Amino acid sequence: MYFVTYQYASFSEAGILTADFKRVVPVTTIGKVLGLKLPEQMTDFIRLADDALIASTSKAMADNPNMGINLNSVKLLAPIPKPERNIFCLGKNYTEHVKEIKNIPGLGAAPESPIYFSKLSSSVTGPDSVILSHANATKQIDYEAELAVIIGKEGSDIAKSDAEAYIFGYTVANDITARDLQKKHSQWYKGKSLDTFCPLGPAIVHKSALPLPLNLGIRCRVNGETRQESTTGHMIFDIPTIINDLSQGVTLYPGDIILTGTPAGVGLAQDPPAFLKHGDIVEAEIEKIGILRNHIQ
Repeated sequence: MYFVTYQYASFSEAGILTADFKRVVPVTTIGKVLGLKLPEQMTDFIRLADDALIASTSKAMADNPNMGINLNSVKLLAPIPKPERNIFCLGKNYTEHVKEIKNIPGLGAAPESPIYFSKLSSSVTGPDSVILSHANATKQIDYEAELAVIIGKEGSDIAKSDAEAYIFGYTVANDITARDLQKKHSQWYKGKSLDTFCPLGPAIVHKSALPLPLNLGIRCRVNGETRQESTTGHMIFDIPTIINDLSQGVTLYPGDIILTGTPAGVGLAQDPPAFLKHGDIVEAEIEKIGILRNHIQ
């Protein structure tokens, strides 16, 4: 199932795309079919979404194929528009990406352990929305297509073998980065966290459709030109390793978002560097999940 957050008229709520991707069914409508009061917001639904609820929801969708609102009548937002915590991110998690930046001061060398940083939750934006260029703050905006993991239940000190049980699903992310700010501040927090610098979407695909291990095609295009192309199977640290390592001493909560790193092909590593500019269309795509499209303004 593909879970989305959509805006219709003056309100927004969580929904599920129909099998033909032409309509969206409000989660609250599914609740009525099941005789349950289900919440309107995605994170609240994720907290409740055990295997039994997912199974009954899937059956309700299949048994009622004509439910829903025409997708053309709504605006898709980020699946989790306002995360309750900052977004967890991994740096240098694809070998070829490490190689392409090895000669850039402060960015080279393959990691022996996962490298973590975070993006402000306020940096989140949705599909087909603008990425602000912030011309007064940066001149070097870069793209980074990434697989995002959505945590489904609370846990800490999670064993690798149990990691999948703590996942709700997956979506597409673009870890937009101001390279000049990243260099200026000698760390990554601000350069990764400007407003609109974390596009997410268009949907969360439930883990039942994408069992581990994942080996999904991942790519990024700028104005139709492919800049990044790899597979998630090339991660240095795979998803169970990330969840195991990150959760040691850190409690993960439903709705937490983990960006798992980007493959080779970023603008910084081009010769000459190819940064995003006003008017560009950038598309991050992951096989079986979808295309996250945004334009630079």
